Amino acid sequence: MHQGNQAAVPRLRWGIGALLGMGVLINYLDRISVSVAGPQLQSAFGLSNQELGLLFSAFFWTYAMLQIPVGMVLDKFGVTRIGRWGAFLWVVASSITALAGGFGGLFAARALLGIAEAPGFPASAKATGYWFPRRERAMATALFDAAAKFSSVIGVPLVAYAVVTLGWRWGFGVTALLSLAYFLAFWAFYRDPSHHPRLSAAEADYIRQGGATAEGESQTGSLATLGYLLRQRKMWGLTIGFAAYGYSFYLFLTWLPGFLVQSMHMSILKSASFAAVPWMCATVSDLLVGGWLIDHLVQRGLDETRVRKGVLVTGMLFGLSVFGAVWTHDPYWAIAWISLALSGLAAAAPVSWSLPSLIAPKGATGTVGGIMNFANNMMGVVAPIVTGFLVGASHSFTNAFLVAGLVLLVGIFAFIVLLGRIEPIAEP
Repeated sequence: MHQGNQAAVPRLRWGIGALLGMGVLINYLDRISVSVAGPQLQSAFGLSNQELGLLFSAFFWTYAMLQIPVGMVLDKFGVTRIGRWGAFLWVVASSITALAGGFGGLFAARALLGIAEAPGFPASAKATGYWFPRRERAMATALFDAAAKFSSVIGVPLVAYAVVTLGWRWGFGVTALLSLAYFLAFWAFYRDPSHHPRLSAAEADYIRQGGATAEGESQTGSLATLGYLLRQRKMWGLTIGFAAYGYSFYLFLTWLPGFLVQSMHMSILKSASFAAVPWMCATVSDLLVGGWLIDHLVQRGLDETRVRKGVLVTGMLFGLSVFGAVWTHDPYWAIAWISLALSGLAAAAPVSWSLPSLIAPKGATGTVGGIMNFANNMMGVVAPIVTGFLVGASHSFTNAFLVAGLVLLVGIFAFIVLLGRIEPIAEP
């Protein structure tokens, strides 16, 4: 099917893409709500900073540990069933958090949220593979990946407003209500293409002929598939590269306001408005470069591997702008360098997320996405702890940002040398 008659093709797939994006947005609101409510939780339950740090990490332990099993379960039972159960559990976890009576209850609720949200990203990557031809894969992936960045722009003020005006319980109550709305929407609207009653023959044809991922289970057992994938150089290139991206991403997600308060001597309110700027830049870069530009170049007939790897490596190189923030004492320059770094990383992120459906052997997209996201989210555990240790030891963010830059260099090496051409790994 050519470019010319693309306009005639119905666009149900973009509705599916928007639905997945909303899911990730609400996912991330759930994640950041505990950081926003942190000061109130501390005073309500007399929590120490160490306990608060543990509470922040509770989500990531279960979430990261489940990435590989969840990928295998997704490949076995499919996006529709696992997506529904996951969304239902979000509602339960957010409601339990809102009703918690102390540290233990809060910790358990956050750990449950990690379990509930574990399928989110791998399921979105798998669904995008089914629903979109290769030439639209970048934009479709950017839709759900940009939602993760944008949540920091709108989510912090929304949850902060609920927490300040109605109390911390309502901060979680709001996310529970949003999660319920998403669960109902996903239940009503999401099906795989082969089962969707509203998918026209013309659009199904367009998706299939454009190189969408074939539906169906992997032919090998899931443990055999996992073992096979872990022996592939390509898999290691993707995993190490994406983990290096994750280190910087989680460093900024958790420590950016702290950096602005401690190193740039801002008030908490001023730091919140400053911190929104890099995330806004990241959202725009994610959609325009990581999404639109890649699809545009691929549709014009440029080599897919060169386009995707070009954006991937260039974005990671821009991430090295974090070094610039080390050498300035001017908050405006610091935010400019950090905005440049996050914009580069944001352009690279949807490329990484489009890769599981592009390099996985048949039926193994969920497992590939799970391996890659496990490594990425272990950085969600490591980066905040290492940063806290380095800042505590030296009373400055210099070493913390230098470490982030060095980790990025390792990732760039993995993407260039280990990943190779962007083509499916041979069937086991």
